[in-house]
Amino acid sequence: MKISVLGTGNMGKALVKQAAAHVEGQVFWGSRNPEEAAELAKSFQLNQVVTGSYEEALQADIIIPAFPAAALMEWAAANKERLEHKIVVDISNPFTSDFSGFTTAWGESSAEGLQALLPDSKVVGAFKNTFFSVFENPVFQDQQSDVLVTGDDEEAVHQFIERFSPLPFRFIHAGKLANNRTIERFTLLELELAVRYGTYPYISLQVFGIKEAVLAPLTK
Repeated sequence: MKISVLGTGNMGKALVKQAAAHVEGQVFWGSRNPEEAAELAKSFQLNQVVTGSYEEALQADIIIPAFPAAALMEWAAANKERLEHKIVVDISNPFTSDFSGFTTAWGESSAEGLQALLPDSKVVGAFKNTFFSVFENPVFQDQQSDVLVTGDDEEAVHQFIERFSPLPFRFIHAGKLANNRTIERFTLLELELAVRYGTYPYISLQVFGIKEAVLAPLTK
């Protein structure tokens, strides 16, 4: 399955570097400015990464738009038909611009909103709890960073985890998209803790008590 990452911000760069290093097959990096993505890929020595436009990136099977939540919704609405039957990975958190709260109401999440906007796509939530600098070193004091993966389509969740499991994270199936109501809010608490204890933007999550995050076989 082909993978594309859209965006050249901190999370876009971090995801492309890890995917290029650990995921087999083609990784496409889409940008509003393809020349910028090409220069970045060259500077990072990502020779196997293919760069191009946002439109070209939509040809992949698994698409990761590394956009803020508001921009993500605008992009999704504009590309609704081209995203049909694709796995769209939501890494966004609906924080206000000053990080004092949320743009979603209680009982709502960015991931559920994206799925409602893209009813014919398979939305998977992932990397919401993982700050960009953690990608440089996902292991802290022998504890591996956990990535909580959610989705209402079990097959899509399995396909995402299987494809990304070579990355140096522990991927945990965290249930339905509705669980992002908790994950997104907890991520803002993570941010506050990181600022309070002077580690921002290096902070992540490690769930104790799970010896091995093994996926149960899919049943048809």
